[in-house]
Amino acid sequence: MNTPVVEIKGLKKTFRDFWLRPVAEAVRGIDLTVEKGDVFGLLGPNGSGKSTTIKLMLGLLAPSGGTVRLFGQPPRSRAARARLGYLPELSYLHPFLTARETLLYYAGLSGMGGTAAKRRTNALLEQVGLASVANRAVGGFSKGMARRVALAAALVAEPELLILDEPTSGLDPIGTRDVKELIRSLASKGVTVVMTSHLLGDTEDVCSRIAILSKGLVAACGRTEELLTRKQDARFTVAGLDEAEAKAFAADAAARLGKEVSFDHPRVPLEDFFAETVGEAR
Repeated sequence: MNTPVVEIKGLKKTFRDFWLRPVAEAVRGIDLTVEKGDVFGLLGPNGSGKSTTIKLMLGLLAPSGGTVRLFGQPPRSRAARARLGYLPELSYLHPFLTARETLLYYAGLSGMGGTAAKRRTNALLEQVGLASVANRAVGGFSKGMARRVALAAALVAEPELLILDEPTSGLDPIGTRDVKELIRSLASKGVTVVMTSHLLGDTEDVCSRIAILSKGLVAACGRTEELLTRKQDARFTVAGLDEAEAKAFAADAAARLGKEVSFDHPRVPLEDFFAETVGEAR
């Protein structure tokens, strides 16, 4: 049996004050499993426990109860961290370094040699769309451009598990689309992605599985398609019907079935329409 990339069992985290009195029970006993190649969305309102869960997965916090395992290892082990990449919610970059220097710096921290580091840096700059501004200091970058640099830095060591906290924060619609395509591409190559986002449309677009947390507990978990599909309803699409024909068709179906029948017109996602319009304008 293959070891899950992330395995969480009975995880709890209680924050305490100086006198060790419990102040907040952020995570109250959750079980989650993430398999290789999953794009797993960890969702929930503010205060639901998702940020605490991410920090427990990264080994930045110690659990009050239960266990977290990455590749079968404790999160703080060198073996687990060597296979992990992380994009925090806020991009902390040295403003005086260029985009190229930033990636070379992180490549060096990961133990990559000079030639390999340069090759990897050039590939990532192309991948995140920053090759043309590679020699500009990141302190002068927009929030979206800085976000791309931070994402590239998380990918430097070619991690097998990538944890993304609000990966599309600060990006324009084209940048958001590019990041989602990148996440899909990584997953197709066997990289496992765990991401949080308040942008539920982005999560729906890329996540194969989701878990929704509420008050420190898992309220729902499963495959995205299965959770969002309402199998008690059916929706038909008939090409080439005008408004009058559609109304007549719906009325006929309602009479035959003895059930309420409604119809609407298909829509393209706003993201697709935006990208198409901007592409044509360019």
